[in-house]
Amino acid sequence: MSGTRRRVTILGAAATSVVAGAALLPTWSAGAAVSDDPTVDARTRATFQRLADAVFTDRTNALVDGGRTGADQPLTDGFSGDVALSPGTARTEDAALSALAQRREKLAKAGETYGKASTTVTLNATRVTGRTAKAEVTETTTLTYAGARGDAPKTTGFQARHELTFKADRQGDWRLTGIRDTGQGGLAVNALSKPAPVKATTAGNTTPNAPRAAITRNPAAAPKTGTTYDYKAMAAYAEKHWNAYNKDYPDFSGRGAGGDCTNFVSQSLKAGGWKHVPGYVYDYTRWFGNADIQSHSFIGVNEWSWFAQNSKRTTPLANVYQLEVGDVLQVDFDRDGSKDHTMIVTYKSGGVPYVTYHSNNTLRRSVASLVASYPNAYYYAFRT
Repeated sequence: MSGTRRRVTILGAAATSVVAGAALLPTWSAGAAVSDDPTVDARTRATFQRLADAVFTDRTNALVDGGRTGADQPLTDGFSGDVALSPGTARTEDAALSALAQRREKLAKAGETYGKASTTVTLNATRVTGRTAKAEVTETTTLTYAGARGDAPKTTGFQARHELTFKADRQGDWRLTGIRDTGQGGLAVNALSKPAPVKATTAGNTTPNAPRAAITRNPAAAPKTGTTYDYKAMAAYAEKHWNAYNKDYPDFSGRGAGGDCTNFVSQSLKAGGWKHVPGYVYDYTRWFGNADIQSHSFIGVNEWSWFAQNSKRTTPLANVYQLEVGDVLQVDFDRDGSKDHTMIVTYKSGGVPYVTYHSNNTLRRSVASLVASYPNAYYYAFRT
């Protein structure tokens, strides 16, 4: 089914699930005012989940070439009564779908289209305080590239975490009033929020910044000739752990603005042969990381860049499309001189590198998609 997926009725199944702290929902007569603070039972939690699923499926479908087939209205339009969008959220989502449709057009101009999509949402927890409920969910989306040929990747996928806010009216009906990314927002393909900035944590840095990389297509060739490291092993590690975190390392997702992106890339580089340089954790000329301790250069976006340049383990590339498997791409979204995100190339086809990263967990996102989504960002490409 192009642009859609089979909707599974989950009310019955979800009714048996347990979410910590949830109580039984009182019985209210239609139209009656409710004086007590409402609570949320399993059936209502399941409806929260279904509405969240509809919201993020609508967003993903807006990126699919041709839109949704067989349906003229967004899936969220099917919700009314006990649980539905608030009027303000409905307007916000209409604007979001319009913005994503424009992104779809930009992607198509860059040579990238999606033929179909699949989105599922898992409800992780629900907290109720007075007449407000907070639902924490994980979105998992797979987009299928349209017309993928030869050895080009067939799909790209990502996971993203969100917090949905519901408020109960006097009749006890719940309205979705807010959606907040709780991962490193803005990095999912269907995200609208701006990625959170990352600021350097090491004082007194004197290492020159790497030169910015151009984002024009078809640059001069820059073949990778080094044999010091195992680049296939780097890519294999990243694609194995893109959404299944290695328990031998800490998970920094959700901890501050930086998230787990550089920690994940460092692990991948280590899997391909990068050796530890022990020392003081704040010294950007050192690089090491394990379950117990990590240097700032192992987990910090800017600190990694400083180490990579100082150690001569990397050289800058003039253009993002020159990146090859095992190379690293960093982005400064707000162009303030402090880099915000780190990714590793795990595939290349047709002159297009595909990056894999954490926070949000993403597999094989094309550089073309990044450039189309963030055309005004500064990009830094590193040959490893």
